[in-house]
Amino acid sequence: MTKLVTIYGGSGFVGRYIAQRMAKAGWRVRVAVRRPNEAIFVRPYGTVGQVEPVFCNIRDDRSVSEVMEGADAVVNCVGTFDAKGANNFDAIQHQGAERIARLASAAGVARMVHISAIGADEQSASEYARSKARGEAAVREHMPDAVILRPSVIFGPEDHFFNRFASMARFGPVLPIVGAETRFQPVYVVDVAMAAASAVMGQAEPGIYELGGPDVHSFRELIHQMLVVIHRRRLVVNIPFFAARIMAGGFDLMQAMSLGLFKNRMLTRDQVKALRFDNVVDPAMPGLAAFGITPTATDAVLPEYLWRFRPSGQYDAIKDSARNLKA
Repeated sequence: MTKLVTIYGGSGFVGRYIAQRMAKAGWRVRVAVRRPNEAIFVRPYGTVGQVEPVFCNIRDDRSVSEVMEGADAVVNCVGTFDAKGANNFDAIQHQGAERIARLASAAGVARMVHISAIGADEQSASEYARSKARGEAAVREHMPDAVILRPSVIFGPEDHFFNRFASMARFGPVLPIVGAETRFQPVYVVDVAMAAASAVMGQAEPGIYELGGPDVHSFRELIHQMLVVIHRRRLVVNIPFFAARIMAGGFDLMQAMSLGLFKNRMLTRDQVKALRFDNVVDPAMPGLAAFGITPTATDAVLPEYLWRFRPSGQYDAIKDSARNLKA
């Protein structure tokens, strides 16, 4: 009988790639999301009926349990950047993770894969990182044989990192960033999905894995790399942390005073705290190599999806060739 995996947050950036790989491996895939009507794009990942989006609210025991029924494995890809509101850090990244693990254990689910993040630390100054650490601890308590993946910043066509700054670069000659010298080790979303799929299929030992790409760069270096790809010249300006705290505090206050009508997607105080620390893998921790995966470099992938931010989009290369002919 075909095996079944339930992927919580399976229509998100990372989840959709895991769903694709599990479908190709012949598994039935249940994509558990809050808005299944907006996740119908996952159905063509497999044959008719093989991949199905279903409603789930990970803040509710019954909802989580129902979509887990009959599953051989579960994957938790749900995360949030909201510090406040019903779907805050603790509700989603701690309590939500705990709920999935607890109910999976009670249901006798064989395997669980949990997507966390590098920097997860109960002693961190960042509430985001603390909630990730609490989520990990809860998962290991209820599912001690779980595989926990801690990726660095993830890049790929739908990412919220390179796409965000490439979009900002279209407007004005200056590109401001916070934590210019903070180091990152970007990891390709397909590599993360391959690791998760291997774990679901029992091809990895239980434990924590830290996932990063082949290169470590400062935030400033990554932005310059992106600017080269999108053929734009911008002055990259580092905002000092003290100034960033003031700015972020203002944005957070605007969100609070608007009673949530204004969502702070610019910069939060918690993000400023997190940007003080490098986001790279610990060499002592197992990583992609443990899955037999050779990490993909950013320069091999960025041109495939950032071309749309070039001055003339897909026609930029043609215009450059025309200029050379005239010369």
